[in-house]
Amino acid sequence: MKRMLLIAAALVLCTGCSATWKGMKEDTSSAATWTKGEVNEGVKAVKAKTE
Repeated sequence: MKRMLLIAAALVLCTGCSATWKGMKEDTSSAATWTKGEVNEGVKAVKAKTE
C-alpha cells in the first residue's frame, strides 16, 4: 500500500514538474524575443541619430 502511494505521489510530482518546465521554456522564449526586438529598436535609434 505504501509503495502504491509513493508511486502515485511521484507521478503527480513529475506531471507538475513537466508543466512547469514547459511554462518556463515558453516564458524564456517570449522574453528573449521581446529583448531582441527592443535591442534592435535601440540600435536603429542610435544609428538614426549618428547619421
